[in-house]
Amino acid sequence: MADQENALPQDPTWPELKLPDLLHTDVVREVHATIENEWDPLQRSACQTAAGRALWKHLIHDPLADLLAGEAYLTSLYEKIKKDRINNAREVSGVILAVRTLWFDSQLEAVLNSFSGRGAQVVILGAGMDARAYRLSCLKESDVFEVDFPKVLQVKTTLLQAAMESTNEHQHLTQSAKSLTRVAVDIRDNDWLDKLQISGFVPEKNTIWLLEGILYYLSHSQAMQVLKIIAEKCVLTHTVLLADFMNKPTTLSSSILHFYSDWPDHLLPSLGFSHVKLSQIGDPDADFGLMHDPLNLFNKLRSLPRSVQHHPDDGTPCCRLYLVQASGSPNQTIP
Repeated sequence: MADQENALPQDPTWPELKLPDLLHTDVVREVHATIENEWDPLQRSACQTAAGRALWKHLIHDPLADLLAGEAYLTSLYEKIKKDRINNAREVSGVILAVRTLWFDSQLEAVLNSFSGRGAQVVILGAGMDARAYRLSCLKESDVFEVDFPKVLQVKTTLLQAAMESTNEHQHLTQSAKSLTRVAVDIRDNDWLDKLQISGFVPEKNTIWLLEGILYYLSHSQAMQVLKIIAEKCVLTHTVLLADFMNKPTTLSSSILHFYSDWPDHLLPSLGFSHVKLSQIGDPDADFGLMHDPLNLFNKLRSLPRSVQHHPDDGTPCCRLYLVQASGSPNQTIP
C-alpha cells in the first residue's frame, strides 16, 4: 500500500493499476518481449496508444487495450499519470490520446449513421493495436480493413488468439464488425492499394478512411501520396477521411516525426475533397469533458490565431494537433 506521501488524490475513476492475468502467461510475455527487442519506435507507438486507451478506461471502452499494450507500456504510462495527478497537472498524461480516440470514435459513428444502415467499408491505415472492430457496435454493417506492417499484424493476431483461448477475463471476445480483414503491407510502399484491393476492398463502395496517429510518421512525399490516393476515390464513391495532423512546431521527437501541415483545411480541398471540417483539442466536438480548465495548454492555443507559431507569453512553440474530417463524392464539386 502506498504511503500517505505518495497517495493519489481521491478519484474513483482512477483506480490502482491492475494487470490482467493474461499478461503474465508465457505466450503473451514472449510476444511483448519480441515487441521490445525487435520493433522500431514507430511500431512500438501502437502499444503506447493501446496503453493510453487502457488507462483512460473510465472514458474509453476497450477491454483488449491492456493485453495489446503490454505490461511495460501500461506501467510506464500509469506512473506518469500518477505523478501528474499528485502534482495537480493541468494536462494529465494521455489526455491527448483519450480525446483523439473519443473524437475518432464519435466521428466514425456519426458518419456510419449518416449512411442510413447501408454500411460501408472502413479502412484503418496504420491500424497497429486498434481494436475498434471488436469494441464498436456501430461497425456491425461495415467491412473493416486493418492495414499495417506484417510483423505488427502477426503479433496482434497472436495476442488476440491468446485472448480467445483464455478462460479468464477475455473469454467472451467477439467481433463487432460485419467482417474484418487484415492487410499486411507498408503504406510507404507503392503497392499498398493493390494489396488492399486483392484483400477484398471495393473502390466503388462507400468508404471511411481512418488515419489516426499515422500521417506525421511519414515523409512529406509519402503522406501526400497516401492522401492523394484516398482523395482520388471521391470521384468513384462517397469517401470520408478522418485524420489528425500536426503543425510544424513540435516538442516531440523530430527523429521519427516528419510530415506536418499548418493548414490541412486548405491542403485537402486542393487534393479533391469537397468538404473539410477542422477541430482542435478543446473545441466543442473535441472536448469530452476533459478540457474544462481554461488555462490548460490546449485552450491557451485555441485562443491564438493559427498563424502564431510561438506563444507570446513564454515563446514556446505552439504545438497543435488538428482533428480533421474531409469528404467528397461523385455528385459534389469542390468550392
